[in-house]
Amino acid sequence: MAVRRTPRFYFSLRSPYSWLAHRDLHERYPGLAAQLEWVPFWEPDELSGKLLAEAGGEFVYTPMSRAKHLYVLADVRRLGAQRGLSVTWPVDRDPVWEIPHLGYLVARRHGAGPAYVERAYRARWQEGRDICDRATVAGIAAELGLDPAEVSGAADDPEVRRQGVAALLDIHRDGVFGVPFFVHGFERFWGVDRLAAFAASVADRLGGGPSTTENDKRGPFLAPAAGRTDEGHAGGCG
Repeated sequence: MAVRRTPRFYFSLRSPYSWLAHRDLHERYPGLAAQLEWVPFWEPDELSGKLLAEAGGEFVYTPMSRAKHLYVLADVRRLGAQRGLSVTWPVDRDPVWEIPHLGYLVARRHGAGPAYVERAYRARWQEGRDICDRATVAGIAAELGLDPAEVSGAADDPEVRRQGVAALLDIHRDGVFGVPFFVHGFERFWGVDRLAAFAASVADRLGGGPSTTENDKRGPFLAPAAGRTDEGHAGGCG
């Protein structure tokens, strides 16, 4: 099996851990963020699921238990506070995750993928807005100078649906079971607490040296400081 050379970041606009990983990636490893291939991860609706199955793929995801959900609420609040962030937990009512995630594919096509992700995360996790509401997505598109109807209506476009199925097939082939999920060659890293190890792996493979940034004097390609370890929880979810 051919190994993809470009490191990948699987993210979900639904996941608070993806949001935190996205912030950490840009604040601590900005050089790495610019090199990654960003692939959206979402639970497919009936149509996407049908198209995915026809293409030979499947979506592996297990809904979390109530106990885990309660843990995540407390954990995300704690991790957000460590980063100086106040989390506004959104309420999802009959969400259709194709709306924001296929909207990302349209924004990416117009060169605004990273800006769209940042704005969608802010809308969901800091403003408590419903990003499965087409009006919310249209508003984000307008702020970015994109066509609101094109971005908010991405789920209705057969070609964008096809691109979405291609992303879901990548999820299937890379064995992604939750997010944030990082892939580099044969190595896989799940969870916000694995970001530093992923960055170190990319540095080892690509030979990237440190570059000084205002936010992280260790640079985007250095491993954690000596003696620092993770705290056992990967910080990942679906």
